[in-house]
Amino acid sequence: MKAVSNAVDSERLWDDLMALAGFGAREDGGVCRHALSSEDIAARSWLIGKARERDYSIAADDAANLFITRAGRDNALPPVLAGSHMDSQPAGGKFDGAYGVLAAFEALRALDDAGIETARPVTCVAWTNEEGGRFHVPCTGSRAFVSGAVSDPAQTDDAGISLESALRSTLDAAPDIERIAPGFPVHAYVEPHIEQGPVLEREELPIGVVTGIQGVRWFTVRVEGEPGHAGTVPQASRKDAFQAAMRAIAALNTLMADTDDIVRFTVGHLSIEPNSPNTIPAAVRFSIDFRHPDAAVLDERGGKVADIIAEAVQPCTADTQLTTSLEPVAFPDPVTSAISQAADGAGLAHKPLASGAFHDAAHIASACPSGMIFIPCRGGLSHHPDEWAEPEACTAGARVLAGALAQLAETN
Repeated sequence: MKAVSNAVDSERLWDDLMALAGFGAREDGGVCRHALSSEDIAARSWLIGKARERDYSIAADDAANLFITRAGRDNALPPVLAGSHMDSQPAGGKFDGAYGVLAAFEALRALDDAGIETARPVTCVAWTNEEGGRFHVPCTGSRAFVSGAVSDPAQTDDAGISLESALRSTLDAAPDIERIAPGFPVHAYVEPHIEQGPVLEREELPIGVVTGIQGVRWFTVRVEGEPGHAGTVPQASRKDAFQAAMRAIAALNTLMADTDDIVRFTVGHLSIEPNSPNTIPAAVRFSIDFRHPDAAVLDERGGKVADIIAEAVQPCTADTQLTTSLEPVAFPDPVTSAISQAADGAGLAHKPLASGAFHDAAHIASACPSGMIFIPCRGGLSHHPDEWAEPEACTAGARVLAGALAQLAETN
């Protein structure tokens, strides 16, 4: 493991990261590289070109997931997979997702440069549409890999272009690479990523060994009241939808109170109708994002949300809909141990961390043993043009990844 970790080329990795950031570069230093856009297609072409320089095999499936494979001694064995995604938020940064793909690609080259033959193939993957910024069902690629088909191909972006059409255009742009069906046996999966949180930087630690991804319940709530003139309707007879929504949110804050500070509860979107300064609000729509690593807590508190809202909004009414439900994911010991051992072998301090954000690994974990490596990012900032990871942090994560992949590619 130490030989392959030492073969990671810091300058080469950093140059790749800055080159990839040029596809969809924003004037403020950030990146806008929507999934399956012209910028994404160009970035894929660039990575395919670099893979051809190493004579790696290249394939894409019906979801436009891109697979770059370094051969093993027995290519009939299921590969070890590593990577992330290349699409970004509309005002995203240079590292979210992109780092994981390029760290995985650098690990392949480090295996080459260290002269290491692995029993299993090792594959770098770039998953499609993890962010959901253009097509609003996120993790399109990893979901399709697990299920065997692209979900909701008829969905459209803001310009009316369907996901099916965008996938076709992306795949047609690389006609000379192998086309495969979604899903194939995988021995293990490792996803490197910036932490998107402050813990590693605050504790001055280079590596987080991710123990799992917390589950989520998303709701949309519509509160119905009655409009009226702001100057003439007495307070006692009003059905003010905004005041009712505020009572509901206050009640939800009480429900979600947690002295251990593990619960994550957010109302991130709120809209008012008719949104006039001298009209009593007739309707309010708001979102709920509730996350926790324990499924029992998600079920217990999430199951109370609709009733608490209905009680709090009276005399108004409310319609509460559960829109997304993802169970917590625990990463298994064989993968987390390989990551910890690789960090120890590289002389890098580390600690276990749970992920509060979604990642493709949450879906791939249902298909094979999976894990993640976190590296620190400045201020914990992500999904923002100022998102930043130091070159040394990027190198450290790639060294741990390379060591873990070398170990996993030799296991039964």
